[in-house]
Amino acid sequence: MESGVSTQIGRRIPLVRFSDLRQDVLASIVTFLVALPLCMGIAIASGEPPASGILTGIIGGLVVGWIAGCPLQVSGPAAGLTVIVVDLVQTHGREHLGIIILLAGAIQIGAAWLQLGHWFRAVSPAVIHGMLAGIGVLIFVSQFHVMIDDTPKGSGLANLVTLPEALWKSILTGNDADTSHHEAARIGLLTIGIIILWTKFAPRRLRLIPPVLVGVMCAAILATLREVPISHVSVQDNLFWVINFPSAGDLSHMLDTSIWAEALGLAFIASVETLLSATAVDQLHVGPRTKYNRELFGQGIGNSLCGLIGVLPMTGVIVRSASNVQAGARTRLATMFHGFWLLLFVSQLPFILRLIPTASLGAVLVYTGYKLMNVKAVKEMKAYGRGEIWIYCATVTTIVTTNLLIGVLLGIGLAVAKLLYTTQSLDTYYWHDPKTGKLNLEISGIATFLSLPRLAKTLEQAPPFADISVRIDGLRHIDHACLNLLESWEKLHLGTGGKVRMDRTGLQNLSRHVDNTKNESDDSIEQLKAG
Repeated sequence: MESGVSTQIGRRIPLVRFSDLRQDVLASIVTFLVALPLCMGIAIASGEPPASGILTGIIGGLVVGWIAGCPLQVSGPAAGLTVIVVDLVQTHGREHLGIIILLAGAIQIGAAWLQLGHWFRAVSPAVIHGMLAGIGVLIFVSQFHVMIDDTPKGSGLANLVTLPEALWKSILTGNDADTSHHEAARIGLLTIGIIILWTKFAPRRLRLIPPVLVGVMCAAILATLREVPISHVSVQDNLFWVINFPSAGDLSHMLDTSIWAEALGLAFIASVETLLSATAVDQLHVGPRTKYNRELFGQGIGNSLCGLIGVLPMTGVIVRSASNVQAGARTRLATMFHGFWLLLFVSQLPFILRLIPTASLGAVLVYTGYKLMNVKAVKEMKAYGRGEIWIYCATVTTIVTTNLLIGVLLGIGLAVAKLLYTTQSLDTYYWHDPKTGKLNLEISGIATFLSLPRLAKTLEQAPPFADISVRIDGLRHIDHACLNLLESWEKLHLGTGGKVRMDRTGLQNLSRHVDNTKNESDDSIEQLKAG
């Protein structure tokens, strides 16, 4: 059974095939089951009501899913943005959060109109790994406090420093101990244990059931049956109570340059994470490829709506997107249906959400943070030199000790500095061949206008009347400026009675072509999949 439209020659073009619709509905249910606990957990980690994360997920499904450039990508609140949201609330107050998200969405729309979608992917893999690892550390240390029914501290560094104290609270069981911390820790560890076991040992027929859902569900059942005295999710019967439209006074802050700076940082981080996730989704299926500017436009619309009603910002998220693809999604309807199920569930069955222990959702994010701290990625980066490791470490350290935006900007700055240094990595020297007695000029590395003075100095040291063989076996690239310098030097040396042997064809080829290198961002995509 198909629905379609007639053409002039009498054929019908199928719009949605029944088999696709059936598969999309089934996939959307799986994606919904993955998204629901994550939406609530990310909201709690951001210091916002669970309904705020759920509303963002609904907008990500129903609105962004309809216009997205990556049809199978699922958008919603992301763990990576919790760090930014907490910092924004602490710096500017909750009343300005919606304005910042609204402006970030407008910036994304403007970037899509300027066709900048692909440029948001032009970030060094070391910076991306560092960003993800830094986010992972911050999520882990903050949500560990939540997992034991404790309150996260004011900063990532404070959460890290007080981690031993929180660990002690979770273990202490004496008369002076607060039993709620110990009980919450047990529920949290149970959640993580079930997620790991279900991921590795679930029966083949049951693997479509998300491990996160199984872990949270088992924790909720146990906590309810045993009446464990720990905190539970607080959800109002009316989902829309969290909506907070900006007032005229709030809108006046749109002229504040500090607000615009925060919005620009949020737009950049959200766009990078979204477009890397979209690239990863493309690798999971053989359907239509991502239209990056359209995807960026869809994210801008979604974040503008989120800011307008005062809920969490969104990105494209790989965990939910991968679940969508693996469950058999074929069109964007799967993403849209997942948003519909979110809306239906929380509007009709909110009492079920109140059975979920907060410690269980904290445990889900502790596990997520651990996965983002991908040690394997550090080992792989060693193959590309110590410079990549230094950029990675600087990015992670700065994110943990200051904030996400400063850490990412520092990492990008170091990557650019490394690039400038690399473009000047030209080695030139003379050496005598003892067998032939001739003089060789060795040129290796990359010869650009930045390294032209170094090349010129070496050429000026050529002995007059010498028979010189120019060796370029180690030369990877030469630009027009250095090529002209070599040709001018050759004429001058020949004019003074010397001889020059030089592979002119090889030099011309090196000046016109640059070797293609492997796109290292694949590593960061793999880390996004793991996270």
